Amino acid sequence: MGQTCAPITRVAAMAVFRNPFAGIAQTDLSGLFDTSAQLGQSLTEELLTLLDRPPLCYGKAALVGAFGAMEHDAAVLHPALGKPVRAAIGGGASLMPSNHKVGAVGTSIDLPLGHKDDAWSFDHIDTMTLCVPDAPRTDDIFLSIGLSDGPRAHPLILRGPSRA
Repeated sequence: MGQTCAPITRVAAMAVFRNPFAGIAQTDLSGLFDTSAQLGQSLTEELLTLLDRPPLCYGKAALVGAFGAMEHDAAVLHPALGKPVRAAIGGGASLMPSNHKVGAVGTSIDLPLGHKDDAWSFDHIDTMTLCVPDAPRTDDIFLSIGLSDGPRAHPLILRGPSRA
């Protein structure tokens, strides 16, 4: 029989909202930044209520519906989302791992997780596969944030390569 590991809790919060740029050729996507920051704060606060221990890992992912573009996901994930997440969890020196793509209703997405302070901690690199059965519709964006309070179960890779 295999050994048990310490309990690990992984949680994800998701929001589906209308993409104001669906079907529109637009180069200024800053209209998504405020929405991203607000959702980053509220979703992370909700996630923290589900963890018994402080989070060690974080990640984010977004799906845009067929009338959207990958850059719409990027506008939601990158410029403004990380700051409120880091504020809510009390830090985060590492880049927040992310994934984004265009998908049809019911498409799943892999939300990557990584250690919030040590990008080279391979034991904390993990993935959560998420799906909302009725999203994203053609003019939706499906945003997700994930947290974990531990590494993968039974990790075997102890440390990443030297940064030197």
